[in-house]
Amino acid sequence: MNVLLLAIYVVFGVAALLTVWRIIIGPSILDRAVASDVLLTEVMCVLGAEMAINHHTRTLPVLLIIAAVGVFGSISIARFVARRDNAQR
Repeated sequence: MNVLLLAIYVVFGVAALLTVWRIIIGPSILDRAVASDVLLTEVMCVLGAEMAINHHTRTLPVLLIIAAVGVFGSISIARFVARRDNAQR
């Protein structure tokens, strides 16, 4: 395995563990939503780095799907929080 790829895996692995910790501990739904977006971004960065290092584009559709899930998830959570805030007023 390439040393650079191993270093990338370690750095992003630690970042992912810290992000999962933020998802678990919260305290609010918006904190969890931001942390889940960060986790998706970290996964995309690892896949992109692996593609660049190994000179292939096989995982490009996976990157696009992950990006779409992140965008639609963020929009859904924002709409949910907005409706909840309007209902409380």
